Amino acid sequence: MTEQLIQAAKEARTHAYVPYSHFQVGAVVRVGDAVYAGANIENASFGLSMCAERNAIFAAVMAGHQQLDEITVIGDTAGPISPCGACRQVMAEFMAPNAPVTLANLHGTTQVTTVGELLPGAFTKGDLNQ
Repeated sequence: MTEQLIQAAKEARTHAYVPYSHFQVGAVVRVGDAVYAGANIENASFGLSMCAERNAIFAAVMAGHQQLDEITVIGDTAGPISPCGACRQVMAEFMAPNAPVTLANLHGTTQVTTVGELLPGAFTKGDLNQ
């Protein structure tokens, strides 16, 4: 399944809108048998850009899912790509701490980690109910 998700993320990457950085990223989220894709989308006002990971997660949420099984991310980096802090926080909102996160690059290097390893001590909705 991991290789299929990496290929799907690679395909999603081709839909990136990156006229400024030229740095394409693709991501897919799996929920059961369903897969939701995302790519990074830039904006001339850089703060309004959106990462591939959040686009994929938000697509799954818009389809009615609030608990996601795993995410795979790929980019043209020397080692496995690393999600930004904002994406890690959004992952923590919709994924269990032990949910698999596959980080990959175009050279065949992959690293499988978890949401909890990427963001230990995450602020979650449980913290709001104190």
